[in-house]
This record gives sequence, structure tokens and C-alpha cells, in this order.
Amino acid sequence: MSSKVAASSVDEPRRPYKSSRRAQQAAQTRHDVLAAATRLYESSGWAKTTINAIAAEAGVAVETVYSGFGSKKALLRAAIDAAVVGDAEPTPLIEREEFLALGKGSKAERIDAAMELQSRIHARSARVWRAVMEASAADDEIESWRLELERGRRIDARRGAELVLGHEVDDVTSDLLWMMFGPEVFLKCTTDLGFTAGEYESFMKEAFMRLTAQRRQTKTG
Repeated sequence: MSSKVAASSVDEPRRPYKSSRRAQQAAQTRHDVLAAATRLYESSGWAKTTINAIAAEAGVAVETVYSGFGSKKALLRAAIDAAVVGDAEPTPLIEREEFLALGKGSKAERIDAAMELQSRIHARSARVWRAVMEASAADDEIESWRLELERGRRIDARRGAELVLGHEVDDVTSDLLWMMFGPEVFLKCTTDLGFTAGEYESFMKEAFMRLTAQRRQTKTG
């Protein structure tokens, strides 16, 4: 009996460590699969990216991808969500420090912070979003959550603008900002016009200031 008790007392402390290590390994595997999927969606699009290719890119078995995400569609959704916020944590963008910072400092500092945040988000996510657009054209389920994501981005655009400006914005201003700061415009600026990240931020800052000043004048005039 004493040997069993002794063995149990030795084994007991190891369990949390082993459990923690497994959790860390699972999180790392999920990160690797998401990163691989993101790279392939960006470079090859939706149709040409297969689960087999993602597994090979991540260095894991195909079964590991399916067990972690369930389907190619679910992996695409996870990839765009992670690309927008920069990680796989469940914290929404509007609750993150970089978003809340849009309401701190001088107005000029808040505008600069907003342009930089928008640029970083699109640099991570715009080409994955292009894969979402491709997939949604042929799949009703993906189209439904594409619309859901756009509704969320529309709300976030309004909240962000109100933090930066320090006052409420009207519906027309909100919708114009949502369209103007979309991933499609980012791709046009950086791909078609060849803007650097800094040039995109400067261009959008000027557009933001002109739009919000004009709308403010229209409302008060």
C-alpha cells in the first residue's frame, strides 16, 4: 500500500504540467494551420487552396486540420477572423486596446492611430477577404456569413469614427466611411496605385478629414 501511495504522490504533480503542455502544443498547431491557410488563401485564392495543401504547408496531417476546424469553409472563417485582429484569440476588435486607443490623445493623434490601425488590419486580411469574396459567389453559407462580417465591419467603422471625432456621426457619413475604408479600396490603393502602407495611410487620412469636415458643414449649414 505504501508503495502505491508513494507512486501516486510522485505522479500527481505531473498531470497539470502534461495537460498544460498538450494545450500549448494544440494552440501552436492551430496557429500553424491558420498561418498556412492564410498564406495559401492569399496567394492561391479559395478554389485552388485545398485542405491537403494547407496540411502540407503547416507540416501536419490532413486529419489534424479536419479535427481542428471541421471543414474548409470553417477554416476560411477562422482565417479571416484571425487576420482581422492579428491572432486567434476570441476578443473582438472593439474591445482591444488598439481600437480603444482611437478615443485617446489629441484629434490629430486619434486620426493617425485610426489610419495606422486600418492599414495594419487590411495588410493582414485584405487578400484573405478576396478569397472570401470568391468563395461566397458559389456558396450560400459563406455568402451569409460574408454579409454578417460586413455588418460587423460597418458597425465597427461607425464606432471607430465616433471615437476619433468625439461625437456621433450620421448614417450617410457612417456608410461612406464603411465603404471608403473597405478592403477593396485598400487593394486598389496598394496594388493598382502602388501605394506603400504610409502612402495609403496619408491618402486615407486626407479623405477622412475632407469627408467628415464636409458632412459636418452640411449638417450645421
